Amino acid sequence: MGVTEAAQIPKQRGEHLVDVAVRYAEERHWDVFPGTWLEASHGAEHCSCGAADCPAPGAHPTRPDWAGQATGSATAVRRMWSKQPKSSILLPTGRTFDAIDVPESAGFLALARLERMRLPLGPVTCTPDRRMLFLVLPGAAFKVPDLIRNLGWTPSALDLTGRGEGHYVAAPPTRIGGHGAVQWARHPTRANRWLPDAEELISPLAYACGREAAADRARHA
Repeated sequence: MGVTEAAQIPKQRGEHLVDVAVRYAEERHWDVFPGTWLEASHGAEHCSCGAADCPAPGAHPTRPDWAGQATGSATAVRRMWSKQPKSSILLPTGRTFDAIDVPESAGFLALARLERMRLPLGPVTCTPDRRMLFLVLPGAAFKVPDLIRNLGWTPSALDLTGRGEGHYVAAPPTRIGGHGAVQWARHPTRANRWLPDAEELISPLAYACGREAAADRARHA
């Protein structure tokens, strides 16, 4: 992957969030919508929703009809972020992509294996709570449990889930709580504009999550 390609979407550092959101809509044709944001108070940062026990501070929808807010129109994106420029950037799943969500350690193990095998890869994000999300073609969330069973695993035994219709992911450079920002482990580029199907990634991902589960059991034995 060349430096020029990797820089196609995320300059991001020092950029306004609205400009990043517009590029996601224009360059990848992804729908985006604004989420909550972080507010500084008494030396700490809190979610704009005001909940002291917010599970995703600064990175969740602001309203129940968020799915209807999501748009791929640059004009609409600029209008929404003009109301609150610090809004997080959220992407609905189940439209142009689904996401396969795994622990970070398993994700990096699978990533190395996928690259060695020269299997197709789409963009991959890393979250501050040590998760990795692999973007794949829509429909993955529905198929993942059966794909895991076909490999001989019980879906509940693996920390591997699909996010599809009705869900969303936080996009870089959205910051979550005081833990840091979502980052790209694999940037969106011209080379990965066409996303892989879940079937192409599930074996390395399930294997890595299985190793993670076995190691966790050994630690607690």
